[in-house]
Amino acid sequence: MSLISALANVHHQGQFGDFDDKKGDDLLKISEKKNLLIVQIVQFKNSNIQIESIDIDGLKLKDSSLNVDFNENTRILWNGPKNWLLVSSKKDLIKNISLTFKETDFAVTDLSHSRAVIEIEGNYVLEVLKKGSPFNFDILKKNNSINSLYNNIAFTVDLVNDKPFKVRLFTLRSFGESLYHSITDASLEFGYENK
Repeated sequence: MSLISALANVHHQGQFGDFDDKKGDDLLKISEKKNLLIVQIVQFKNSNIQIESIDIDGLKLKDSSLNVDFNENTRILWNGPKNWLLVSSKKDLIKNISLTFKETDFAVTDLSHSRAVIEIEGNYVLEVLKKGSPFNFDILKKNNSINSLYNNIAFTVDLVNDKPFKVRLFTLRSFGESLYHSITDASLEFGYENK
């Protein structure tokens, strides 16, 4: 099955908003991230498995809020108590995940085709996020993730970098276009380029 982009009908290349005389990190860059493996991993309450002993692509599951463990290809976002979101460019990692997590202890769900992923990069990323979300983004640090709302759309934020700011926004595929329109509308003031 070939992947059909969640934002194919709305994401078009070009510059929009107040982009005149803006260069580098002052011009926001918005792109859709595609072809990612996205897996939700939830440990059952009655499971006695110690998560510290589990290794996925050289990474550990950590049960601490806001935490993201990462390497070059894979990021594991803490999504809630005993709940993680694994995001990887290595699609074949799903085989390893299936072997590692026994279904008596974990629920493993491949969400790759059910999520839209928007990446925003630039100096004004946090200002754009503050326009539609009640979360205090000033406390968010590099390699933190949170779940919140943006104009009443549930989404997950993964702060990949802070110099310049780079975030990935995950939402249900069915809300992808709505979130995209909200984000790009909030970005017009700063000027943005679709890649």
